[in-house]
Amino acid sequence: MYLSLLDWSIIGLFFILSLGIGLAVMKQAGKDTRSFFLSDRNMPWWLLGVSMVATTFSSDTPNLVTDIVRQHGVSGNWVWWAFLLTGMLTVFVFAALWRRSGILTDLEFYEIRYSGRAAAFLRGFRALYLGVFFNILIMATVSLAAIKIGSVLLGLTPFQTLAIASIITAVYSSLGGLKSILLTDFFQFILAMAGTIAAACIIINRPEIGGLNNLLSSEIVKTKTAFFPDFTQPEVFIPLFLLPLAVQWWSVWYPGSEPGGGGYIAQRMLAAKNEGHAVGSTLFFNIAHYALRPWPWILIALASLIVYPNLKSLQNSFPHIDPSLIGHDLAYPAMIRLLPSGLLGMIVASLIAAYMSTISTHLNWGSSYVVHDFYRRFINPQASEKQLVRLGRWTTVFLMLVSALLALALSNALQAFNILLQVGAGTGLLFILRWFWWRINPYSEITAMIVSFLVAVYFELVFPLFFGTKMASHWQMLYGVIITTISWLAITFLTAPSEDGKLKEFYLLIKPSGPGWRKVAEQHGLPVFNHGTLPKGILMMVLGTCSIYNALFSLGYTLYGETLLSGITLVICLSSSVLLAKLLKHKSDDSKA
Repeated sequence: MYLSLLDWSIIGLFFILSLGIGLAVMKQAGKDTRSFFLSDRNMPWWLLGVSMVATTFSSDTPNLVTDIVRQHGVSGNWVWWAFLLTGMLTVFVFAALWRRSGILTDLEFYEIRYSGRAAAFLRGFRALYLGVFFNILIMATVSLAAIKIGSVLLGLTPFQTLAIASIITAVYSSLGGLKSILLTDFFQFILAMAGTIAAACIIINRPEIGGLNNLLSSEIVKTKTAFFPDFTQPEVFIPLFLLPLAVQWWSVWYPGSEPGGGGYIAQRMLAAKNEGHAVGSTLFFNIAHYALRPWPWILIALASLIVYPNLKSLQNSFPHIDPSLIGHDLAYPAMIRLLPSGLLGMIVASLIAAYMSTISTHLNWGSSYVVHDFYRRFINPQASEKQLVRLGRWTTVFLMLVSALLALALSNALQAFNILLQVGAGTGLLFILRWFWWRINPYSEITAMIVSFLVAVYFELVFPLFFGTKMASHWQMLYGVIITTISWLAITFLTAPSEDGKLKEFYLLIKPSGPGWRKVAEQHGLPVFNHGTLPKGILMMVLGTCSIYNALFSLGYTLYGETLLSGITLVICLSSSVLLAKLLKHKSDDSKA
């Protein structure tokens, strides 16, 4: 056991505060489902934005980044940095559309966009598929990281770790609903960010590291610091850089980075006061998520290469840990163990905060699907609000229990990340186009869902039986995208579109721009709404992406001591930001006119 009494006191105080917030808002949250799942739709952009960042600041994320950096270098992070394009598209194109819809969950979208039994089936099926099955898989990956952190830092068994963390998280999530989650996310994010930065500073200045300059001049680290992979080696740059930026960001559905928005990101946008707050929350999230947060993790990952240069050194240092849990992602909690008393307690509390923030969001999001999109819609439409809130609380407990059990079967976070990418491969383009092309129907979505799952199962289970080895994950993703996209496009043209009345209602409610709804508008004698909005939104997406990437690079070059490159990327960042601000002002003026 590595923690002192001071460390345990800090952790205990954190738990008391988290539970206190849940108890404080319990009565208000239990009023009805709108309060429990959307906090009465009156949340400000900054609180929602911080909550989005806190949710993605899960305990498995630093482990994942450490795994990537140790194996592929800093440039390996393009597998998730590429999702910034998805995020910017959500900010400048989809955030306002989601808020305009006025729905309680993003799955309710299916019955305002599509007609008939197929639309109802799609809503109900995805409520269970995403809210239960897929959601449990996501939470299990987060719980896996908690197991490793508990083993390394606290000397706890996997069961002990999950029992403690799960009970506390399930209790405050079930009591206070979304509002308690937003409030706890706020102070959890501050704690997590402060703790991570402090940890990076202290670890880098330990005697075995010798400061930032010594770290970056180390032979084992110098090969890992490049922002971009070696473009003379196709086997390296294609999976790490080309495919994520050219294909992955728009074609793959991934929680928190859904093309077109969705999931808990959509839940936050739907809880905003208005469209402006919905846009502001997602913009803040992307800035903090991609530009500010990665560097402390990256520095700790690079430092871990000096202390634990390979898996054997990790195994030798932690002989009590199950060998199946030994992976490069274990290096992050191993490095945290080197911190002094007091700060160690703060870091452990910040990792617990990261875990609880992510899990609580997924519990509330998943239970909203089960309650609103399955139980109320198909089982008991006459259920009272109190019954629905009670069911939401019990669903929260069930999801927590099953995900904790599944966590015991996983071995590392990168493995789970690749599984999630493969299952969602090929569905992303559909989620973007369904807002802007009237021809897409529920059968398109059903096909995409089934085919992407079958392709993932084939590559994971069947392919190795025939060929004796697994196909590389990036080729699995590419073939999955091609097969799934061709399949749903074919079904789209082979089946009838939704009923005219439903298409007209959706068009009048959402007011989508672009040529994809022109036929519907002309058929019903309606105007083509905001024809220039979509191109302007895409331009703002490009500028926002340019600004945030260059902010990321500028901070990195500053840490590397590359003053000239830091200055150049900073100028590009600021120039893009100024142009973006002008376009946003014009957009705001246009909406008022």
